[in-house]
Order: sequence, then structure tokens, then C-alpha cells
Amino acid sequence: MVKIRKAVIPAGGWGTRCLPASKAVPKEMLTIVDKPAIQYAVEEAIAAGITDILIITGRNKGCIEDHFDRNVELETFLDIKGKEGALEKVRLPAGFASIYFTRQQEQKGLGHAVCCAREFVGREPFAVLLPDDLIEAEIPCLKQMMDVYQRRPGTMVAVMEVARDEVKNYGIIKPVRLTSNIFVVGDLVEKPSPVRAPSNLAIVGRYIIAPEIFDCLDLVGPGAGGEIQLTDALKMLAEKDEMYAYKFYGTRFDVGNIAGFISANIQMGLNHPEYGKEVERKMLSILDSRLKVGSL
Repeated sequence: MVKIRKAVIPAGGWGTRCLPASKAVPKEMLTIVDKPAIQYAVEEAIAAGITDILIITGRNKGCIEDHFDRNVELETFLDIKGKEGALEKVRLPAGFASIYFTRQQEQKGLGHAVCCAREFVGREPFAVLLPDDLIEAEIPCLKQMMDVYQRRPGTMVAVMEVARDEVKNYGIIKPVRLTSNIFVVGDLVEKPSPVRAPSNLAIVGRYIIAPEIFDCLDLVGPGAGGEIQLTDALKMLAEKDEMYAYKFYGTRFDVGNIAGFISANIQMGLNHPEYGKEVERKMLSILDSRLKVGSL
């Protein structure tokens, strides 16, 4: 079995759901507590054993490259000042994997973005992590999937249950149950209406994909929203080879929208080893004040 060592992180979208915050700052660089959102995806990939990461950017997203590059001047300043904790933090993003970048010239959808990784991937299975999906879990979501992959090698998508009225916002699978949280994918439908959805198991932004996906992407045309949809190519791939869905353990936050972004900051703030207790005290104080004035 081929070891998965490469990951692709698409980060070329406009970020319209986060406007006006994302007008001048890429949505992937908006901070969740003390780190930009995309760093959580990079750290998850590294924790799963990934050694080579390709980040697919777009226009006006050069600060993503700067963030994952070494800043020798800043490191020297922190070293001279004896700020060892801060020095370790700024070195971390660039220190544990080889990170590469390429630019998506046109915004044609997630499938098109993955196509930009063809040369990087070669003929190896690879992981895809969407930085809009921050997954808080004791064992990182991609690591959970890698462990399953050892037993059931093949293309795999992460899924979670959603309310029926929310299926229209996701790619939805038709599941054939193998275990309590592993399924064979019988079919995939991109953003179906609630009455046409084959289940309420929605695909979220973690994938392990066979390299044959690129052949499928070459054949699919524009799908939902007029874009090249990765789900459509996965559907084609599932018709040729067995594909799995893994219902992960953890909490997923859609940090690509404002409500999910705020929720993630609250949860990750409460979990933070340094700031968590103070965040909890301030939150309780705010809630107590709102209760007293009858706002809740």
C-alpha cells in the first residue's frame, strides 16, 4: 500500500461570505484566536504524517506565502529579546513540512483548484483539506481517516450528519453501511433539494483521493453554480472503484461564514491552554450581564 505523504489545500476563493473582513485580507488568514484559519489545516496535515503540502492560492493572496515562509529578521529580533515562546510560534508553520505554492489563475470551482495540483501529486494518492472547515478533535480528523485507510485503502471522504433542510448546501452521499461510522459510497449528489437527497450525510472538507481523480476531472463539465465540482468527479470515480465515507469524531466549524467563524473562536478560545480560563471568565460575565438585563 502506498503511503500518503502529500496534501493539497485549496485557498484561492474570493471569500465573499466573510466580506467585508475578507476584502483586503484573505479569508484563510483571518485569525481563529491566535492563528490564521489556514494554519489549523496545515497543522492537521502534519499531525497526520503529511510531509509535502501544496497550497493553491489566487490573486492578492501573497500574505499566505509570507506566513509560511521564514522571517529571519523577526526571528533574530525575538532571539535577541529573549522571547523564546514567541520565537517558537513563528517558526512552527514553516518547520515541519515542505510547503509549496501554486496559483489558480481563474476561480472555476473546487474541482478546478484540485486540477492545479496534478503535477505536484503525480500518480500517488493524496489528501485534500479545505481550510474553511476547522475540525476540533482529540485525534485530528485527517489522522482518523489515515488510520481507516490502512485497513481500507481507497478514496475516502469525511462526512457528518446535517439537518434535512441543510442538505442543499452540501455534497450528499448515498451510504451503504459497513460499520457504525464507515460506509461504502453508493452515489454522490451535489447540493440536492431535501426531497431528492439520498441521505443527510454531508461531505465536509477532508478527503483522501486516488490520482485517477484527475482523469475524471478532465471529463466533467461545469456543475452546480456553473463551476467544476469535485463532487461530480468523485461520483464518476465511485462508479469505477469502491469509495468510502468516514463519519469522523469531532466538531466541525465552517469558518468561511461569520457565524461559524465566531463559534470557532469561542470554542478554540475556551480550549486554549494559555487563554482558556480568562476567556471562560469573560464569557460567563457577559452572559450574566445579559441575563440581568433580560437580553436572553
